[in-house]
Amino acid sequence: MKSLKKTCDLLKSLGHPVRVKILLAIDTGEACVCHLEATLALRQATISQQLMILRRQKIIRARREGKYIFYRLTKPEVLEIIRAASDVVGVPRRSLVVQENDRCECPKCGICEIGKQESQEQLS
Repeated sequence: MKSLKKTCDLLKSLGHPVRVKILLAIDTGEACVCHLEATLALRQATISQQLMILRRQKIIRARREGKYIFYRLTKPEVLEIIRAASDVVGVPRRSLVVQENDRCECPKCGICEIGKQESQEQLS
């Protein structure tokens, strides 16, 4: 019965649209909260709440880099579960692609660095 409960808990954690969007946005890479905010057009509080649930299930893990926390899938197989579920209900897989947004200011995206370089060039 314990293994069945663990399976049900996993499926429950995948049962919220925001969590599914987060997992699709992270995909096989990693993303910080500000990146997820910009990409998903959701408030930081909403995203953080859903990330906590995914972390509790050990579906994702966090890595801190300065003031930024980056999230990565620990179980990329969950993406296959999401894709299989979309196949079952007849949703095309191409509709599961989350469009990146270039408004993120994290150092990984480099917008901050590019903005700083442009500002410095303008001052020169």
